[in-house]
Amino acid sequence: MARCFVTRELPGTALDRLRAEHDVEVWPGELPPSRDELVEHARESEGLLCLLTDVIGADVIAACPKLRAISNYAVGSDNIDTDAAAERGIEVAVTPDVLTDTTADLAFALLLAAARRLPEAERAVRAGEWGTWEPSGWLGQDLYGARLCIVGPGRIGSAVAHRAEAFGMEVRSVGRDDSLHDALELADFVSIHCPLTDETRGMFGKAEFGVMRPTAVLVNTARGPIVQTDELTRALADGRLGAAALDVTDPEPLPSDHLLVKLPNALVVPHIGSATHRTRERMADLAVDNLLAALG
Repeated sequence: MARCFVTRELPGTALDRLRAEHDVEVWPGELPPSRDELVEHARESEGLLCLLTDVIGADVIAACPKLRAISNYAVGSDNIDTDAAAERGIEVAVTPDVLTDTTADLAFALLLAAARRLPEAERAVRAGEWGTWEPSGWLGQDLYGARLCIVGPGRIGSAVAHRAEAFGMEVRSVGRDDSLHDALELADFVSIHCPLTDETRGMFGKAEFGVMRPTAVLVNTARGPIVQTDELTRALADGRLGAAALDVTDPEPLPSDHLLVKLPNALVVPHIGSATHRTRERMADLAVDNLLAALG
């Protein structure tokens, strides 16, 4: 029986299976443990089940000498120093595939909402500003015949492309060897699905927004730091970009007084790409399966 630390209570019954085989401690707070709290509780653990909000750096790994396995409750591992883990022979596992369609649904929902200006229209109704049907009120963009640029044609990007094609959109996928700027110049909509790496960090900045159409819509359901927040905010505020719909931000969460939150052409939701009952429970099952397999 191994000692395991889980950094948050998870949906479903997966943790019961982990408790049946190992000594499990679950962090009781609604917010992530601080770095010091994480180290304090994981120091004697052999297994760690963490979330994407937990930064498992080389310092944390070094402070946990008994650690043998890290199971990340996320599709990526950018919150973990995988090189430091590999040096120690610590297995690192993630939860791919199970959230592909759910995240693609959310990406397309954001795209639709931004295209048809749903947040602005809904706010107008709540504020009592809807007086009558207006020929020029809250005009948005059609999807049929529009050009969608998928940045990162992996599992989720491909699933979004499939949905877009069903809406009659013209889809272009941009991989590592393709010209991003050439694709951005022609795109009516841009949806980001690449992983966060040294190469993709900050890849959307002033130059990229400079070549995009002033009516273009940017959707990001990947990772916040792929987009330079200040440059995005300026592009939206100055009318150099039509709209942005974001499930992820940098920092995350954004301060409530941040200009990006207040802009009418920005839609920001709280990292809910995988947030359905079925998907989050399947993620928990896979994360627990990964940890049980690694601990033998």
